[in-house]
Amino acid sequence: MTLIRFLLNVLWLLLCGLWMALGYVIAGLICCVLLITIPFGIAAFRIAGYVIWPFGRTTVVRPDAGAGSLIGNVIWVIVAGWWLALVHLVTSIPLFVSIIGIPFGWANLKLIPISLMPLGREVVPSDEGFGYR
Repeated sequence: MTLIRFLLNVLWLLLCGLWMALGYVIAGLICCVLLITIPFGIAAFRIAGYVIWPFGRTTVVRPDAGAGSLIGNVIWVIVAGWWLALVHLVTSIPLFVSIIGIPFGWANLKLIPISLMPLGREVVPSDEGFGYR
């Protein structure tokens, strides 16, 4: 199973993962320019690490996420989340054209909620994700 995950991650990296992660890194760098938006930058870097190598990992809601994460996510959607979600949507369309790209298109669509609300989430291995909540 780990060989399959590795191959999926390598194909993902070549087809769209590198470019998608670059978008999150750019958003993170922009957010780190101002002191007040550094938590957004940290979240963008965390999601960039997940987006570049997603197979075998998942995200779960942190149990200690509260109102601050909710308010931060609303601000994130307005500032950066909507265009990152749009990039995931646009990237998924050509991936669905080929048979080999279909799983990657679905993976892009599954990343849209994370791109819209990254605060209050953490990346965990897939086998931990189901019993973690």
